[in-house]
Amino acid sequence: MAREVSELFDASEWTDAASGVAGQHAGAGFTDITYHHSHDGRIARIAFDRPEVRNAFRPHTVDELYRAVEDARTNPRIGVVLLTGNGPSGKDGGWAFCSGGDQRIRGRDGYKYSDAETGLVEGTAGEHGGRAAVGRLHILEVQRLIRFMPKVVIAVVPGWAAGGGHSLHVVCDLTIASREHGRFKQTDADVGSFDAGYGSAYFARQIGQKFAREVFFLAEEYDADRAYEMGAVNRVVPHADLEREAIAMARTILTKSPTAIRMLKFAFNAVDDGMVGQQVFAGEATRLAYGTDEAVEGRDAFLEKRDPDWGPYPWHF
Repeated sequence: MAREVSELFDASEWTDAASGVAGQHAGAGFTDITYHHSHDGRIARIAFDRPEVRNAFRPHTVDELYRAVEDARTNPRIGVVLLTGNGPSGKDGGWAFCSGGDQRIRGRDGYKYSDAETGLVEGTAGEHGGRAAVGRLHILEVQRLIRFMPKVVIAVVPGWAAGGGHSLHVVCDLTIASREHGRFKQTDADVGSFDAGYGSAYFARQIGQKFAREVFFLAEEYDADRAYEMGAVNRVVPHADLEREAIAMARTILTKSPTAIRMLKFAFNAVDDGMVGQQVFAGEATRLAYGTDEAVEGRDAFLEKRDPDWGPYPWHF
């Protein structure tokens, strides 16, 4: 009998999607996350699966998370990704979205692969290869992947979102949180760390400079209702309804134009992402242009070695 994924997980909604992705790598499947698709293949559910440590991540967790998010990004049927944390903890019944990096394995140059993760001595050949010899901060790569993927990512927060986990919810497009158990805390300054990118500067764009500085400088705990009041959370719902409401939100998004949603996400991003954001937006605009008769005429004229006929196409104003 398969173990329970999470108390909030409705098995009737999902199909296991992990085996095909993880099967490309060592091991039979993911160990630190779970990965599911809705039965119609249009929604992905990616969840941290280390509830005994409040879903803290280690380098191996981030490797798996990146693979799952990238798989969802490149699947043309998926339009919405739910990012969440399984639970509760078998030790104390606590809930968590993600509590950030596991401080027990933080070295002077980042988070270290451990023998328990790899079955190897650090730095030897194997799944992680020479990467195991150096500390990692590649959760930032996951942040960028979420930010730039042309699909909506919803943070589904059943409990603690702290430290690097708090930054992950910030970079998601939307956040829905449990009224009873949702907790938000930015612990960076408590542990000698700081997210000077999306986790702080973009967070300030979301809730304002004063509130953002309070969250980071005081490192106090905020419940879901207070986070909603600040503007850090979109919806607060009863804990038992959390994943059901997240799926409903995803289903609503899926009734919209995929092209419009993609362009809107990149338009919202562009104002904060500088030249990179402009490039992403412009690239998608180019893709749209390729679908016009005017662009087809330009391509065909080049291939047919003739002058293009721009006559049918007006100078719009």
